[in-house]
Amino acid sequence: MRKCASGIIAAALWASIVQAESHNSADRSQTFQLASADMTVSLRPVVRPSAKEYRVSTEGNARFQAWLGAFRERAEQQGISAATLDRALAGLTYDKKIIERDRNQAEFSKPIWEYLDAAVSDTRIRNGRAGLERHHATLTRIEAQYGVEKEVVTAIWGLETSFGTFRGSDQTIRSLATLAFDARRAQFFETQLIAALRIVQAGDVSAGNMVGSWAGAMGHTQFMPTSYLDHAVDFDGDGRRDIWSEDPTDALASAATYLARHGWIKGQPWGVEVRLPQGFDYAVAKRDYTLMPSDWAARGVLGRNGTPVPDYGQAAILLPAGGQGVALMIFDNFGVIEKYNGADAYVIGIGHLSDRLAGQAPFQANWPRGDRVLSFTEKKELQSRLTEAGFDTQGIDGRTGPNTTDAVRAYQLAQGLLPDGYASLKLLERLR
Repeated sequence: MRKCASGIIAAALWASIVQAESHNSADRSQTFQLASADMTVSLRPVVRPSAKEYRVSTEGNARFQAWLGAFRERAEQQGISAATLDRALAGLTYDKKIIERDRNQAEFSKPIWEYLDAAVSDTRIRNGRAGLERHHATLTRIEAQYGVEKEVVTAIWGLETSFGTFRGSDQTIRSLATLAFDARRAQFFETQLIAALRIVQAGDVSAGNMVGSWAGAMGHTQFMPTSYLDHAVDFDGDGRRDIWSEDPTDALASAATYLARHGWIKGQPWGVEVRLPQGFDYAVAKRDYTLMPSDWAARGVLGRNGTPVPDYGQAAILLPAGGQGVALMIFDNFGVIEKYNGADAYVIGIGHLSDRLAGQAPFQANWPRGDRVLSFTEKKELQSRLTEAGFDTQGIDGRTGPNTTDAVRAYQLAQGLLPDGYASLKLLERLR
C-alpha cells in the first residue's frame, strides 16, 4: 500500500516508526528497517528521501518559536481553541534530534528475506501466539464485529510495536511541530499537527500523554493523527478512543476498522505460495495481470502442495525476489494491507506472520540469499542505464517501482533473459 496523507502509511513516508538500535530506512520496493536481535522494534518499512531532500538545512529554536507563533494563528482559524493551544504548545522547543533522525537514511538496503527473518521469526511467532491467547476474547469480538481475522490484527500489532512493547516515547506534539517547521515535508506534518491538536481538544488524551514514534505515529498500532481521527474506535466503551494505554483493545479494534473500511474480505487469503511451471511466462507476473486461481491452474500454476489454489477471487502473481525466490499468488486483501503500509515487504510480513500465527507452514521455496539488494545509488544508476539503452524508467529516483520493473522486464526480453522484472546486481553489471 501507498496511502493518501490521511492514512497510516504517511507515518512511513520519510521516517522509521519507533526507537531501535539501528535506523536503516527504505524505499517502497525492497528496503526495510531490521529488528534488533531480541525482535523488540517496529518493522515498518519506510521510504527513502531523494538526494535533493538531504540538502535541506535545519533551523534553530529562535526561528522555530517565530514559526510557532504564526502556526497558532493558522490553528485557531481551523478550529483549535486558544486554551488547547496554550496547553499543548506551552514550553514547546525545537527538537534537532528529530531532524537528524529524519536525515539519517542508510545507503545500502536489506533484502526481503532478511526482513522476513526478523518479521516472522520464531520469537515473534511465539510472542504473537501468546498475545492471541491473552487477548483471545477481545480479538474474537473484534473479528466478529469487523470481519478481520484476529491473526491479521495481531500480526499488525506485532510488526508495528512488537505487541505493544515499543510504542515510542517521543512527545507527539513536539515531534510533529519540529517536522512541520522543517521545510521538507512541512504541509504534511502541519496537517498531522492540527489533527493531533484536535485529538487533544476532544479529550481522548492529554498533550503530555500523547506519545509515540519520533515521526508522529502513535499507540499499539502506530496510527498517524489523521488516521486516528478517521478510523480510531472506542471498542471498550469507556468514552475514549485510547490507543496509548497498556490495554491494546481500542488500538486493535481501530486497526481492524481501518482494514474493514478499506475492503477487507474475510476468508480470502492475502496471498498463497505457489509453484510455477517450467516455461512459465514471467511477463504476466505483474500486479495488473489477474486471473482466477482455476485459470492460473490451467496454466500450470499450483499451490505448493501440487493442487489448484481455491477460487478465492482474482489473483496476480508476485515475485518479490525475482524468478529465483518465493512465488506468491496475491488477492485483493494484499492490496488492503497495502493501504496500511505500502511496502511489499511489509504486506508479505503481515500476511505471512498472520498465517504462521494461524498454524500454517513457513515458505517452502528458497530465497536467493547469495544476492544483495542494490543500493539507492545503484538503483539510480540502473534506471539511468536502462533509459539510455532505450528502456525508459520514467524517472531516475532510486526507487524500483512499476515503471522500473517494466523497463527491466523489457530489457530482459530483448536480451533473451528470464523476464522476471527483478532489478539485480547482475543485471546492473550487464548494463555496465
